[in-house]
Amino acid sequence: MAENGQTEPTVTMTRVMPGGTTIAPHRHRGHQVVYASQGVLAVETDTGTWIAPAARAIWVPARVRHAHRAHGTTNFHTLALGPHANPLGLKQPTVLRVSPLLREIPISYSSLDPSDAGTARRQSRLRAVLLDELEPVAQPPLHLPTPRDDRLTAACALIAADPGAHRELAAVAAEVGVGRRTLSRLFAQEFGMSFPQWRTQIRLELALRLLAEGTSVTATGHRCGWSGTSSFVDVFRRHMGYTPGSRPA
Repeated sequence: MAENGQTEPTVTMTRVMPGGTTIAPHRHRGHQVVYASQGVLAVETDTGTWIAPAARAIWVPARVRHAHRAHGTTNFHTLALGPHANPLGLKQPTVLRVSPLLREIPISYSSLDPSDAGTARRQSRLRAVLLDELEPVAQPPLHLPTPRDDRLTAACALIAADPGAHRELAAVAAEVGVGRRTLSRLFAQEFGMSFPQWRTQIRLELALRLLAEGTSVTATGHRCGWSGTSSFVDVFRRHMGYTPGSRPA
């Protein structure tokens, strides 16, 4: 549902989404905070995809065209804000930390009785707490930019089809008919990442999906291309800020 222009936040959606469920591309007049209290949520835009595991949220700026995809059974929550409620000045989708206090706001907000004379006052207080609790995660977000160059698009599709395959840059370049140096330059120019850095991102995205679907840590690491469980856990913790067998703090 599109943001309705009210100055107070509104729980626009709180529901369980089975794995694979999608919400078609749309946009809102105001900003949104979306998060999954269970499962993994992806926000897909024209410029890239942002992925948030359980207990992480994603800020979606006003008028940014986006779609949602659930990985694993996902408890999906959204909070709509007015177009001027942007205390962090965020201009693109951003992964946010969800504090225990922020996690309770949708529950508290949706439990209010609209016919109660004190509801508007309570909503105003909840809105102030919500805005005060917004905080980007300390780790770089798991973000998969959308390639523009056809050669880079082909290379990314090849890796995304099997992220765990042990293809080096030269082999990928040969398969898509481009020079190794050219492909390396395209990754740097369009994504601001090297080929190994981007491959790690796509592997971690697959890892989040598999873990949300109930795959074991060991099986997930193996399928995503790590040689052993310990190396997978180490890379996952360094990039995500928590171990694959635990929830984000």
